[in-house]
Amino acid sequence: MAASQRRSSGIDLAVSTVIFALRPEPERDSSRLWLPLVRRTRDPFQGKWALPGGWAAKDESLVATASRHLRDTTGLEPTYLEQLYAFGDADRSPTGRVVSVVYWALVRPEQAERAEETENVRWFPADALPQLAFDHNLIVEYALWRLRTKMEYSRIAHAFLGETFTLTELRHVHEAVLQKPLDPANFRRQVETSDAIVRTEERVTGGRHRPPRLYRYNTAVELSDNGPLSHTQI
Repeated sequence: MAASQRRSSGIDLAVSTVIFALRPEPERDSSRLWLPLVRRTRDPFQGKWALPGGWAAKDESLVATASRHLRDTTGLEPTYLEQLYAFGDADRSPTGRVVSVVYWALVRPEQAERAEETENVRWFPADALPQLAFDHNLIVEYALWRLRTKMEYSRIAHAFLGETFTLTELRHVHEAVLQKPLDPANFRRQVETSDAIVRTEERVTGGRHRPPRLYRYNTAVELSDNGPLSHTQI
C-alpha cells in the first residue's frame, strides 16, 4: 500500500501484535515466556528484529489487519486478539509520524509449536530480547507489565492452559509470567478459596503416584475489569 493511500492527515496507521507463549525449558525444569519476532528486510532498521505487523488496510477492521499480518508472517492464528494500547510518539519512526495500534495474544505451547520459523521469523525469550526496531522494546515491556498485572485479578492464565488443568500447571503459569517461585501450599489455598476455579471429578491418568485432580475456571465468577477474558474472537 503506497504512502499516499495510507495518509489522511500526515499520519500513517500501523498495526502490530505481541504474542506470548509459554515454552518449556527442561534444563531449568520450568517454562518461560517467548514471543515471535520478524526480521525487517528493508529500511528503516533493515536487519533488525521487530514485532509482526504492518500498515492498516482501509477496507478491513484493525483486528482483521492484525490477524492477517500474523498469519502471513508467522502462520499463527490465535483464537483471540486483545487490543493492548496505541503508541504514537512523534519521533518513533524516522520516516514520519506513525501511530501503531498494538494487539496482544496468548497461545498454548502446542499452538506455538505450529508457528513457522524461518531465517526471518524466530522465537525469542520475552525477557531477553535484542535491540528491536522502532520502539518495539518499549511495547514488549508494556505488554509484559500488563500481562503480569492482569494475572492478579483476571483468569488470563486460562489462555495458556486447556479447558481443565491441575493446580501445579496453573501455578507454573503464574511463576513463569511473574518470574518468581510461589509457595505451592499458599498458592493452592489462595486459588481454592477465591472461587475462581472449580474442582472437577476428573484426575490426570497415567502417573505412578496418586493422580492429581483436574480443575476448571468458574465462569460464574467475574474476575476482571472487562469480563472473564477481555478478547475479540476472530
